[in-house]
Amino acid sequence: MPNQIKRIGMLTGGGDCPGLNAVIRAITRAALSGGMEVVGIEDGYLGLIQNRMRGLSWTDVSNLLTQGGTILGASNRANPSAYLVPENGTWVAKDVRDEVMRHVQKQRLDALVVIGGDGTMAGAAQMMERGCCIVGVPKTIDNDLWGTDITFGHDTAVHIATEALDRVHTTASSHHRVMVVELMGRYSGWIALNAGCAAGADIILIPEIPFSFDKVAERCLERSKFGSRFTIVAVGEGAKPAGGQQLVERIDPSSPDPIRLGGVGKFVATEIEARTGLESRAIVLGHVQRGGTPTARDRLLATAFGFHAFELLEQRRFGRLVVEREGKISSLDIKDVAGKVRTVPTDDLMVRAVRATGSSFGD
Repeated sequence: MPNQIKRIGMLTGGGDCPGLNAVIRAITRAALSGGMEVVGIEDGYLGLIQNRMRGLSWTDVSNLLTQGGTILGASNRANPSAYLVPENGTWVAKDVRDEVMRHVQKQRLDALVVIGGDGTMAGAAQMMERGCCIVGVPKTIDNDLWGTDITFGHDTAVHIATEALDRVHTTASSHHRVMVVELMGRYSGWIALNAGCAAGADIILIPEIPFSFDKVAERCLERSKFGSRFTIVAVGEGAKPAGGQQLVERIDPSSPDPIRLGGVGKFVATEIEARTGLESRAIVLGHVQRGGTPTARDRLLATAFGFHAFELLEQRRFGRLVVEREGKISSLDIKDVAGKVRTVPTDDLMVRAVRATGSSFGD
């Protein structure tokens, strides 16, 4: 490896996320200004595996701050250390890291910037074992990446979820219904917690606090009895009843992360109606939370993360993940982060605030 970084590759792994293009813009422009060449890797690790890459210029990243998604494309179906390929009617995992390193060398890439969540960072740690020089940038609407207080994309998702919860208030009150809104988040409840709190949801169900259907039903009946003839429930897709299991919508054997959570909103609404007699409806907000224009907060955070990633490249501080902790941008060892999930502490300040202001976690 040369002493000076001359040519870098950049990929966006996992699902799409508001703010990805702002990171791409910040890294590309900072790197070009610093005398580096920038190569965009298409569709995350899949582009590395299939050697699909293209150069990025200043104009390629113009007008990107307001655009959602990623101009490079993304994939959550490619892990270089366990790349799933169909063989004899089943999926077989193959280690293609050596092939990927040949592509990196062929493209003359001195280092990679890997933008993604926990699965992407686990893949980065595995590529580092083959000598790949990597700097990571955390991305996920779920805010579940260990080691950083916030990830870009989360603020936009919370904003969208909050607006959705705000909007169901009117139809819930008009028809005197219980409205259950299922939100994303996988195994962490940050979106449901923050959006539920911001919208004043009456009940917030998150994976970290198993709920009791008796308690949920009791709260709905209390509101009906004392004059509030509707109830708003925000439920994270990974929430589960005490002693029960998370609901799995389907299993995708072609994906490195095959479990697809879903269905808890309908489950909760059905149980509430059966136990209380109150008319209940379920809404699944779904991928709406991941789309559209990023908020100003996410654009600023993405730009700061992208620029610090460039600084780490300049300093040849590889194997680092850009993070924000206690309001300051810094970095951590990717290996310390890979494979870990940041969940909501049950004594989190916001959890305590929600309880104190009258909302219930169903426990």
